[in-house]
Amino acid sequence: MIRVLFICHGNICRSPISEYVLKDMVEKRGLTDAFEIASAATSTEEIWNGKGNPIYPPAQAELRRHGIGETAYTNFSGKRARQVTKQDYQYYDYLLCADSNNIRNTLRITGPDKEGKVKLLLDFTDRPGRSIADPWYTGDFKETYRDVYEGCTALLEKLGF
Repeated sequence: MIRVLFICHGNICRSPISEYVLKDMVEKRGLTDAFEIASAATSTEEIWNGKGNPIYPPAQAELRRHGIGETAYTNFSGKRARQVTKQDYQYYDYLLCADSNNIRNTLRITGPDKEGKVKLLLDFTDRPGRSIADPWYTGDFKETYRDVYEGCTALLEKLGF
């Protein structure tokens, strides 16, 4: 089983979009038994009294626009923000961050990346080192979706799927 954790600042836009885009791709390829896919935040800004906020409504709308969320495997209605933990480093094979700040903040939580698990999602594309566009600031969820789709496609190709 390949375990993938997507990470962004709040776990309400980029990382859950990534989680559900990859889940959709995996499901369409008949690979759900081969993957465990989740997402998390580096901050606690979207977590109140131990309960995380749901995916930001415009991010939900962008996922729905692409038909994601219509199956039991891709249903994101119960998704809540959570913070990455030190234990996540040992559990997941890939900790894929939306931008370099997320890498820095993830490593503050998990400790050093001795196994080379922490990367940018776009490192798998022909745009290594690039950040996924942050729709929280740009308002452009279509651009974010395009970046995520490109990254997830490239990840699956690297993994041989």
